Amino acid sequence: MTTTMENNMFPLVTDEQKQAEETWRKSIPAQVFLNYFFAINYHIQEGDDAQGGLQHLPYFRAHQAELADSDVAAITKLLHACWSTEYALRATAELGDEDYLRNALHWTFPQAYHTILSGLQAFLYTTGVRSNNPALIQREVGRLVVRNAYPRPVSFYAAGAYGDFSIHRLPLAGYKAGLHIASKEIDAQAQIGQFLRTTRKQKAMIVRQQVQANPNTALRSQKTGKVLDKWTAQHWQQITWRLGYTTIFDLLSRLRISQTSREIGRYVEAEIDFKLFHQSLLNIVSYLNGIHETYIAKAIGLERYRQVVAELPKHLQHSFVAERLRKQVEPTITGEAPTQMGIAA
Repeated sequence: MTTTMENNMFPLVTDEQKQAEETWRKSIPAQVFLNYFFAINYHIQEGDDAQGGLQHLPYFRAHQAELADSDVAAITKLLHACWSTEYALRATAELGDEDYLRNALHWTFPQAYHTILSGLQAFLYTTGVRSNNPALIQREVGRLVVRNAYPRPVSFYAAGAYGDFSIHRLPLAGYKAGLHIASKEIDAQAQIGQFLRTTRKQKAMIVRQQVQANPNTALRSQKTGKVLDKWTAQHWQQITWRLGYTTIFDLLSRLRISQTSREIGRYVEAEIDFKLFHQSLLNIVSYLNGIHETYIAKAIGLERYRQVVAELPKHLQHSFVAERLRKQVEPTITGEAPTQMGIAA
């Protein structure tokens, strides 16, 4: 009787359930990555006001620059690169169903990064920083974030040595981050805080590797003179100055994943909401590009900026660029409500 019952018993876990669990397990890294960018977008939407908050910042009100025609031409070239890349990112959203957006990660990740980078370079140009060096750009924008050049929703940052990181301007960042999409501000800040810590940790490890690989900078044992393999908290503190601040721009640099990377393949194979991922990226891109465009318009003069927009290539005419000019750039600079005329993006 026992043998018959055992033969007729159903397995507690079916093959389909095992497969589903395995798929879920493999999807966790991609889900966490989606959570991070959704959390940033959620935090922006919760803390944003109609004009992006720039008009309240002393740094913005004081921003000005003396720019020659050649400087404006260089800035315009960077803006064209920024806008054309954002155009491509938006076109992917318009074309894409779920499967298309899944495979589009090969180019949407770097597109999101490079459109923001080009806009940032154009803004930095008006502050006197004219460089293509990623390390220099990250250092300079880190200083601007700390100096409150950015609205509150994107002014958060991490500082401190490895093992002793501190998170600033995210009061809820100390809470434990969950594996689910943020539905409350506490969830969003917890996930952004975790993203800042993991990114700063990764950056610290890379800097340590670079320092120790160079005989001229490597930390050595005082007893033997040999390059140190094991580090104490004191050793980590010695390289903290090399890290700068970890800001939203360091988080966005995590999108620089090559087509041949195993990591991008892991994301493509995951079971996550790719439309939500893409929309979150696009919202963050639009928000940050709008901030930089407003700074640039103030630096070169609103009329000249309007001229730059009016003379855009055909594919960018009457697009999101003109819409941001009408809804964000002009109202922030003039203090007036957005004009009723304009072409919607």
